[in-house]
Formats: sequence, structure tokens, C-alpha cells
Amino acid sequence: MSKSKVTDSLLFKIIIAIVLGIIVSLFAPEWLGRIFATFNGLFSNFLNFFIPVLIFALISPAIAGLGKGAGKWLGYTTAIAYGSTIIAGATALITAKLLYPLLLGNQSLGLDVSDIDEGSLTPYFEVEMPAPFEVMTALLLAFCVGLAMTAVTAETIYNASRELEAIVIKVIWGFVIPLLPIYIFGMFLGLGMNGNLLDVLSAFAKVLILSVVMTIAYLILQYVVAGAIAKRNPFKALRIMLPAYFTALGTSSSAASIPVTHGAALNNGISKPIAGFVIPLCATIHLSGSMIKLTLYGFAVVYLAGLNVSLTTAAGFILLLGVMMIAAPGVPGGAVMVAVGLMQSMMGFDDSMVALMIAAYIAVDSFGTAANVTGDGAIAMIVDRFAKNKMVDADDPENFLGGEGYEAEFIEGVDAETGSGKHAEK
Repeated sequence: MSKSKVTDSLLFKIIIAIVLGIIVSLFAPEWLGRIFATFNGLFSNFLNFFIPVLIFALISPAIAGLGKGAGKWLGYTTAIAYGSTIIAGATALITAKLLYPLLLGNQSLGLDVSDIDEGSLTPYFEVEMPAPFEVMTALLLAFCVGLAMTAVTAETIYNASRELEAIVIKVIWGFVIPLLPIYIFGMFLGLGMNGNLLDVLSAFAKVLILSVVMTIAYLILQYVVAGAIAKRNPFKALRIMLPAYFTALGTSSSAASIPVTHGAALNNGISKPIAGFVIPLCATIHLSGSMIKLTLYGFAVVYLAGLNVSLTTAAGFILLLGVMMIAAPGVPGGAVMVAVGLMQSMMGFDDSMVALMIAAYIAVDSFGTAANVTGDGAIAMIVDRFAKNKMVDADDPENFLGGEGYEAEFIEGVDAETGSGKHAEK
């Protein structure tokens, strides 16, 4: 990766923002803290307004797109990918419940940056920005509209939803992403002035290491299961997929890694039609690595902030997040951006907690992405075995997909044969 690409990346800007926020907090005057508290308040209110719109605009066309053209094999692949994502979240939740009392001990976080001294970091002014509808309303509406578009021919509505999606992504790239490093800077500036910085860094360093180790362990588990089903050596299959892992680790993009993942799947003995179908599709819907990171970080905040989140609420959060993350490839920062609304509505996150989640998640985004795309190869192995078990001619795309258009574009901009094309970052 060239130097210019590194310095232009969101990760680089977030790291610089965190470092500068920590340094400036050591000597910043009160008035500077209040300026950034004002900015963060305005930006947070805009996110609260925008996130329900984002959820509807991204999820409804994504669901509609998944329902086109692949018949029962789309259903099988989607079920396996969703199951893998949910199991990853459940495993991370159990791990958090078991290890956090030991790992994080009696640490706690006072994340409200406005209480350093009475009134010292309160914003100079606030502007209310009511959301057009609630997060759950947006999610339910996206489900209803998206599923309805798969059941009826609604090209006009589908095209309109794609145009709305493009507008929302433009707002993200043109407004949200450029301001996000400033938001993160203000958040760490406030934490430093509030005296909570060491607790935050200490706690999240441990969670960061745990998340990286767990994504690798879950990846090994995926290949052990896939190897048992496909009757293949799982470790050899995983070794063949390593180019996809390291490509995603360097690019932080599932979409940009599709050609490499597709080639590695073919080298793993996956039939060409199945690799061409499963790999681009799973780049959109299989996010086990991202789910592990979000769950571990999210419940670290829950634990450290002393929030009361029941087991049923946690389970509902994971089930809904698994569906919502199908919109992640269209959003920079991916899964955490579409998860923010759910964290606020179901788990009681405030603006400071959301900012901390975004910063922590993006800091190791590439490890989750690498686990996502490498796990796609395991799913391809399973689907390939199922196809052979059902005595389907895997070299005949029409037979494999029930005659419903293997050549269809399952992901906009993705060529089903090569897996190449223009993609947004996950």
C-alpha cells in the first residue's frame, strides 16, 4: 500500500485523532474542551437523526437484492452465512460473560465528558435534531419493503431504493466520514480532561487483544466444521485461503478482496459456479469477524459503564445485528456504523459510548474483515459438498441454481464469474 493511500485511510486519521486527543488533553484549557463538547453534541444529534434513515436506505435494497435469482441455493447459502454470524456473536457474548469479570476486574468508566468540573465542559449551545422515525421503525419498515420487493415485480420502487441508497452513501462519504476524526478527537480530549483516559485505554487494550485472538480461533473452528462436512483437511484448506486473509488485512475491505478470495476458493477445489456464486454473496452477508468484535466491544462498554442489559436483550441485539450488517459493505467503517442505532435503542448507549465504540472498532477493523472473507471459503466448501450430495451438476450453472440465472448480478457491481468489479468498502 502506498504512503498516500495509508495517510488517506480512515484508520490512519482515526489513530491520529486519538493520539492528538490524548496529547492535547494534558494541557487544553477549559474553553477548548467546551468547543469540542459543542461540536460533539451537534454531530451526535445529527447521527441520531440520520441513523434511522441510513438503516432504511441501506437495508431495504440489500434485502431485495438478496431475493433475486438464485432460488433455493440462495436460501441455503444465506442461512449458513447468517447462522455462522449469529453463532459468532453468541460465542463472543458467552466469552464476555465468562472472562470480563476476570479480565476487566473492578474497572469502571465515567464516560460523560461534561462532568470534569461543574459546568466546565458543557456545550456552549445545543440544537435538537429529532429523527424522522425510531430505529426499530426504520428496521421493520426496511424488512417489510425489502421482502415485498422480492415477492412482486417492483422495478420502480427498487430503482428508487437504490437511488436513495446512493444518496445516503454520498452523505456518509461527503459529510459523516470527514468529520468523524474530529468527533473522535473531541471524545478522547474530553476523556483526558475528565480523568478517565487511563481506564479507557487499559480496558480496551485487553478487549482489543481478546477480539483478535477470538476471530482467529473462530476462523479455525469454521474450517474444522467445514472440513468435517466436506471431508477435507481443514488446516490445509485454511492455509490455501491465507492470501485472502492477508489481502483483507491490508485493505480492510471484503469487496476489494473478492477476486483473491474467489481464486483461493478455486484452489481449494471448490467448483467454479459455486465459488462464483458463494464468494461475492458472502462478501455481503457473512460477517462473523465483525460480529465478534462488535459483541466484545459492546459488552465491554456495558460491563465497564455498569449498564443493565438482560440476557434476552443481548440475544435480541445479536439476532437483529446479524440482519442489519448486510448493509455494512455500503458503509465506511461498516458494521459499527449500522449497529450504532441498535446499541442506543436496545442497550442504552449514550453519545460518548457510541464514540468510544466507533474508535475502538475502526482501530482493528481489518482483523474482523479478514476473518469475514476467509470464513467465506469455509461456507463455499459446505455449499459445494451439499451440491454434490444432492447429485447436482455443479459444472452446469443452470442446474446448480435451479435454472434461475447464475449470471445474475447478486451484488451490484460484482461479476458473478470473476468476483471482480467496483465495490464500496466494508
